[in-house]
Amino acid sequence: MKWMIASDLHGSAYYGKRMVEAFEREGAGRLLLLGDLLYHGPRNDLPRDYAPKEVIPMLNSLKNRLCCIRGNCDAEVDQMVLDFPVLADYCILPAGERLIYATHGHIYNLKNLPPLAEGDILLHGHTHVPAWTEFGQGNVYLNPGSLSIPKENSPHSYMTLEDGVFYWKDVDTGEIYHTRVL
Repeated sequence: MKWMIASDLHGSAYYGKRMVEAFEREGAGRLLLLGDLLYHGPRNDLPRDYAPKEVIPMLNSLKNRLCCIRGNCDAEVDQMVLDFPVLADYCILPAGERLIYATHGHIYNLKNLPPLAEGDILLHGHTHVPAWTEFGQGNVYLNPGSLSIPKENSPHSYMTLEDGVFYWKDVDTGEIYHTRVL
């Protein structure tokens, strides 16, 4: 199954629409959101077209195809308006002989690793900076960057995972910036 992986929407209706369009364009079976769905947070500027009330129905329309992780800007009040679970701190996805430990990144990250076996993958958002870095004993850290508030001059982006290959892509065009084979 093809997965689309995105993070840090932060209530942007503009980038929410771009994300839904990319999801449809990709033909992915599932969308994994790595947190920070509705609120922009106190350290971020408002994203383009900040309108959480418009983002809510966009996300709810995809509820049967979403898997979500709680970000540091997500709260129980968000769960009250969203029709799918958003408060899990992590999820585990099988990827062949490896596991993908998906989390937001504010708790588990390269400085505070979750329990990983040799070769497992740490996947998180939070930093708003794309990453594909090897560490440990054959482990890989991946980050799709941010949909709405990218940092360090990175583009508005997401990832896909299909047949053991991660692709880092531009949310507007689907242009591939980087490929990572598992």
